[in-house]
Amino acid sequence: RTVTLRRTKSGRFVAINQRGVELPLGTGEDVFTPVELLLAGIAGCTGLDVDTLTSRRAEAESFEIEARAHKIKDEGGNRLTDIEVIFRVRFPEGDTGDHAREMLPDLVKRSHDRWCTVSRTVELGTQVTTRIE
Repeated sequence: RTVTLRRTKSGRFVAINQRGVELPLGTGEDVFTPVELLLAGIAGCTGLDVDTLTSRRAEAESFEIEARAHKIKDEGGNRLTDIEVIFRVRFPEGDTGDHAREMLPDLVKRSHDRWCTVSRTVELGTQVTTRIE
């Protein structure tokens, strides 16, 4: 996987994936910050896992995921702690909705424990290297 960031002006970048999709980021009120994108990545990754499987049973009436964390600065540097992912999902009444509701806790757990590449990488940790070309 590869993402390229191109500076557009001071404090602003555009992230470009291998498919050519662009996403602005940086500092300011009208863009996502990198920390917000990390939280969105965690929520999005696990949300896609859960949505893909529950929607085979029933289409959700509402599906919202909140990811939140505390940003701290300590002797280890800047980092997030206490990352929490909160699912707010409502399925229709009836057998198909009941089945999707019953599946939800297990699917959320499986995504967290095995499937979600983003949260698994954060939890298990991986080395990040930098270089200048």
